[in-house]
Amino acid sequence: MPAAEVPIPVGLVRRLLEEQHPDLAALPVSVLTNGWDNLVCRLGAELLVRLPRRALAAELVAHEQRWLPELAGRLPLPVPLPVRIGRPTAQYPWSWSVVPFLRGRIAAGEEFEDPRAAAAALGSFLSALHTPAPPDAPANPYRGIPLAGRTEGVLTALPHLGPADRAAALRAWEAVTAVPAWGGPPLWLHGDLHPANILVDRGRISAVIDFGDLTAGDPAADLSVAWMLFTAERRSALRLAYGRADEATWERARGWALALSLAFLTHSADNPLMHGIGERTLRAVLAR
Repeated sequence: MPAAEVPIPVGLVRRLLEEQHPDLAALPVSVLTNGWDNLVCRLGAELLVRLPRRALAAELVAHEQRWLPELAGRLPLPVPLPVRIGRPTAQYPWSWSVVPFLRGRIAAGEEFEDPRAAAAALGSFLSALHTPAPPDAPANPYRGIPLAGRTEGVLTALPHLGPADRAAALRAWEAVTAVPAWGGPPLWLHGDLHPANILVDRGRISAVIDFGDLTAGDPAADLSVAWMLFTAERRSALRLAYGRADEATWERARGWALALSLAFLTHSADNPLMHGIGERTLRAVLAR
């Protein structure tokens, strides 16, 4: 995990609130998680404060602040729509957000009460999200792009696998990159949809979080989550609820799942959670 480019002690969070949102400053503040991109603090019982740890992440927070207000109203699951915006100061160089505290635990470690219903709920969410994006939607050189653009990363990661998995993964990659590319307009994408960005409460999907990689492109990139969370039968429920994934799109989604599983496995030496997601996804892809 990259090091923070600026220190963000709780005292700094309090000062930022006092200066910019004084009506919130008396609420208790405590660190919830110190993630790859953001420090996240609880703010009272109902709110969170998300502050970028590095310059690259500051761009991602700006995407959420700009676009989630336009998208959230038509999505069937809660998302972290900013309720307050924080501005840079002499003490802290980037914009930051106050967002609702969304109930649930990340899906990576949870069981679904009804896995088929959960798959359908996620398919319906993606169907609502995947609409044509405007020309000024955030660009991303790694997500939503033609699948062939991930080939270099896949081939670099393959040596990390054992011989049998390496051969099977190479065959799968050659097959998925042979299908037709996305021919429709760029669609809105979550951009980083994996089990650590989906919340589950009482066995049901309760929210989708972390829209910093929001972008536009091939919907197969988001549909790859089907291999990260569900068995083949339940993937069919997601596809049915989504309603418009043709065979080429579904195969590209499998390809995205393979590419992302290899990325997770290659870059998770200090993150057992993401390593587990990568391993599970790889098994699902290779089993078809």
